[in-house]
Amino acid sequence: MTSMKELLKKLRKYEIQIRKAINSQMQGDFHSIFKGSGLEFDDVRPYQYGDDIRTIDWNVSAKGHGTFVKTFREEKEQTVFFILDVSASENIGNPGSTKADIGKEICGVLALSASKESSHIGLICFSDVKEKYIRPVKGHLQAYEIISTLVKLNPQSLRTNLTKAIAFALNAIKRRSVVILISDFIDEDTYFHNLKALARRHDLVIIHVSDKRETRLPKLGIIPIIDKETHRTLWVNTSFGDFRKRISDRHNKRKAELEQFSRKHQVNFISLDTGEDYVPKLLRLFKIRNKSIKST
Repeated sequence: MTSMKELLKKLRKYEIQIRKAINSQMQGDFHSIFKGSGLEFDDVRPYQYGDDIRTIDWNVSAKGHGTFVKTFREEKEQTVFFILDVSASENIGNPGSTKADIGKEICGVLALSASKESSHIGLICFSDVKEKYIRPVKGHLQAYEIISTLVKLNPQSLRTNLTKAIAFALNAIKRRSVVILISDFIDEDTYFHNLKALARRHDLVIIHVSDKRETRLPKLGIIPIIDKETHRTLWVNTSFGDFRKRISDRHNKRKAELEQFSRKHQVNFISLDTGEDYVPKLLRLFKIRNKSIKST
């Protein structure tokens, strides 16, 4: 990982680049992007002709005093929570551009952006245990605190447990927030049940980070492969049979499952490789979010 000074210089450049593009090309702003739906429950009132039936409060209406709908008020301040996978599998990639480096950079650049929109910003770093939790606070100092934490972080565990990480987030994040989950999603356990609960409760954004070493393994004959999470060394013949295809298929299946889940549960999803410029993909993500928010 680069030094704090070098990283901040890089992140500020990206943040300015993204902000300019949003203001000029998208006719939007960061405020609406981080704001989510921008609505929270306020009260109930009697149903009127033309009201959206989806806003009917069936619990109140069931009391027999007529049909009532929920009313909402605009939230003035939004909470943005980053949930970052810092397990050992994230350390795959070129020095300075590992999955961990890219995840931390994305957290940093979006934290800087969110802080300028008066958003409260929080952070959860996880492996198979909670590695770091920063409660949400607003202001530029909070963004710098998050970036500093990511630079200095030395995870205690090598393993991954997405199910436990999401369970912690469900318990810790009390109010509806924009939740940005960044991971390679390499986990033997099934985490989709908890992921569904997170998508239902919050405005979820999933960022899937991978490295070409996982998807396009070259033919190198018999080589040792070290599992970063267990430290076990396996000798495999990369030129034999369908070994490389199975590695690639497993990655593609994981990505397809995340894409399918995201479509089904109205979750914003992007997938990126450590070797590519991620700023254009963030811009496309923001463009989608800006359109969907303006249409609500």
